Amino acid sequence: MTNRLIHETSPYLLQHAHNPVHWEPWDDLALERARQEDKPIFLSIGYAACHWCHVMAHESFEDAGIAALLNEHFVCIKVDREERPDLDSIYMNAVVAMTGQGGWPMSVFLTPDLEPFYGGTYFPPVRRYQMPAFGEVLSGIRQAWETDRPNLMQAAARLTRHLKERADWSTQPGSLTADSLPAAAEVLITTQDGRHGGWGRAPKFPQPMAIAFLLRQAARGNGRARDAAGDALRAMQRGGLMDLVGGGFHRYSTDERWLVPHFEKMLYDNAQLAEVYLQAWQLTGEESFRQTCVRTLDFMLAEMQDPAGGFYSSLDADSEGGEGHFYTWTGQELQTLLAPVEWQLVEVYFAIRGQGNFEGRWILQAQMTPVAAAAKLGISVEQFQETLAGVLTRLQAARSERSRPATDDKVLTGWNALALRVLATAAHPLGREDFLAAAQRNADFLLSQMLINDRLLRAWRGGTSRHAGTLEDYAGLILGLLALYQADGQLRWLRAARNLTERMLADFADPNGGFFDTSAAAGSLLLRPKDLPDNATPSGNALAAQALIFMAALDDRPEWFDQAAAMLAGLQSSAAAHPLAFGCWLGGLDAAVGPLRLLAVVWPAGQAQPTALLAAARNHYTHNVIVAAAEYPVEADAPALLKQRPPQDNQPTAYVCTGTVCLPPVTEPARLRAILGS
Repeated sequence: MTNRLIHETSPYLLQHAHNPVHWEPWDDLALERARQEDKPIFLSIGYAACHWCHVMAHESFEDAGIAALLNEHFVCIKVDREERPDLDSIYMNAVVAMTGQGGWPMSVFLTPDLEPFYGGTYFPPVRRYQMPAFGEVLSGIRQAWETDRPNLMQAAARLTRHLKERADWSTQPGSLTADSLPAAAEVLITTQDGRHGGWGRAPKFPQPMAIAFLLRQAARGNGRARDAAGDALRAMQRGGLMDLVGGGFHRYSTDERWLVPHFEKMLYDNAQLAEVYLQAWQLTGEESFRQTCVRTLDFMLAEMQDPAGGFYSSLDADSEGGEGHFYTWTGQELQTLLAPVEWQLVEVYFAIRGQGNFEGRWILQAQMTPVAAAAKLGISVEQFQETLAGVLTRLQAARSERSRPATDDKVLTGWNALALRVLATAAHPLGREDFLAAAQRNADFLLSQMLINDRLLRAWRGGTSRHAGTLEDYAGLILGLLALYQADGQLRWLRAARNLTERMLADFADPNGGFFDTSAAAGSLLLRPKDLPDNATPSGNALAAQALIFMAALDDRPEWFDQAAAMLAGLQSSAAAHPLAFGCWLGGLDAAVGPLRLLAVVWPAGQAQPTALLAAARNHYTHNVIVAAAEYPVEADAPALLKQRPPQDNQPTAYVCTGTVCLPPVTEPARLRAILGS
């Protein structure tokens, strides 16, 4: 027996296609059925890598009794939150307003007019965790719908008004100021976990956008910001949150020590974390940061890349044996797999003794520095590193024989844009041509498979693209294409970014300021969401502000800069007070207050590309520097930054401009490096 989800492409929706619940996708047919039959909608939102989504599916949605109750009295709609972040945003805000907290699986009850009136997250099949049984919830809502509908409808209308007011923010007059940047950094510095690194207690999230902002402040000379960022990065790469054996990062830590993660691996986490580890290495020279960046990107290429060029969404938390079994070890396994000298190193470095640190098994987390471990073992640091590399290789080979966690192999435009950006940015400083090639293939894939009739689509799987693109998709891809243009100089990426910018402005701009998160093409919605804070992924509006700033600089479009500045001006105080929620916004504000430096590199036609001159910009942490490079004379539609800047003395030449002031052109790489590093 199947339901209508059998025709979907989302792995999450297909997981529920054989439930006895008569699930339907969010479409006009399902919504019209609710209106015609005058039934409330039960909306269930989750995603493929969500552990508790699987639990509720097994306990309730596979239960014949629960299914009968749902099928008789409700129109049941299942949504993949990653395909439809707009629906997830609208109804998550509703659940938080009703209950004070949110999460997945999300369970929301709507009127046929899509107004929410009751909601929660996971509901157990019987009373436990101080929660009612799901069957009791369904029976209570059915009775209220039949006997107390006027009050229920009034509550739905009140909540809907609240949601619409929350989404109705507009830009505020005011000027940009740099004062909020050190103020925000001070909040992050003083609220960091001084013992374990990072921010907050359990559950503890990696916060890559806040770290990226701190690195920007470090580049401005704030040593304490540099220390806070470094402490968080070192803590996360010790293991636990990071998979030391296979590379890559898990979603978050369930404890404050970064030891026990929620074991799912998300593309957006790994792309963002790889980028901040790259930046930290460039800024500090700390080798461990470079290694972590490389291992994370290698993991993405090995385990998350589709042959067509896109990147998959996630790896599940669960596998055969339960959550985390794939990533953990028994002491006996380790001792059996490893040579005596390797086992001794593991025993010391990871403090393997006793019954394990996670449900009788071991999560590998370094308990001392490599220098301290080498000293304790009586070997050199070089010997230690060589032996450790052999240990991890041996464990990875053994782990490859286990049953792997499932992969959510749908490709999402906005998340791929994050991967595109870091691969393009990392290729030159790391000397990895394969990273640049992967970025180019990814950009080709996104522009050929996700851009249909000049409009982006959100999700792709197995050759099928679906769902209208969101603001996050447009703005993120503009930034990804700009990063690739700066990495390889191919004008086609900038042309595509220009077209996407114009489309973003046409389809998403709110006359009151800022942008809606959805275009009018998104279909039936209670409202057009317009979320401000960053979440696990950057705010679409924050990405849009950054995209406008950089496009304005390249193409000399001051009206685009003014639009971004108006968005940023009204958020300065909020960003300074709550930097964890506005990390991407703070990055945009940092670029907007500048100084934003523009670098044009030109060389005579027929000469080889000046790799040494370009490396002076590409291979270092260049704070607020935008690079354009081309043979001269440049093409007619080259960026304004390159126009009327000829090579000097028939040599490759660099022009550096800040605002309306340009320095004399330079031809020596060392001189350019000194200018950019000042």
